[in-house]
Amino acid sequence: MTPCLWFVDKAEAAAAFYVSVFPNSRILNVARNGGAVMMVSFELDGRPFTALNGRRTPGFTDAVSFMVDCPDQAEIDRIWDALTDGGAPGRCCWLTDRFGVSWQILPAALPTFMSGSDPAASGRAMAALMQMDKPDIAGLQAAYDGVA
Repeated sequence: MTPCLWFVDKAEAAAAFYVSVFPNSRILNVARNGGAVMMVSFELDGRPFTALNGRRTPGFTDAVSFMVDCPDQAEIDRIWDALTDGGAPGRCCWLTDRFGVSWQILPAALPTFMSGSDPAASGRAMAALMQMDKPDIAGLQAAYDGVA
């Protein structure tokens, strides 16, 4: 399966931007019709994507988002900062990038915080997460540990 992002006219710019943000990413093909970009095939972290021009009205919804598991706070910060540049942060790890696409930037350790053996600790971590925009691993750990 390949996600297809449908743009009015920003397919090539969006693909180039996303390839610049994620490692192991590249533009595979740009299909043109009379010089105008119609479709861009690309990979993000080795996964196939397509960007297509031809939508009549701009916009995406939060009904579809891309989840990115980050191994550490530095990677969260790097990706969050890149994707919110020209976009907008949201609550609880969500953001919308400059093209209107929704992303969830998540700590890879989130499942441990949410489903640990101590339901009270998991509840504290969830309550902390709900108050965050960009995820803060140290803050989640402190909440989980009962320190926050």
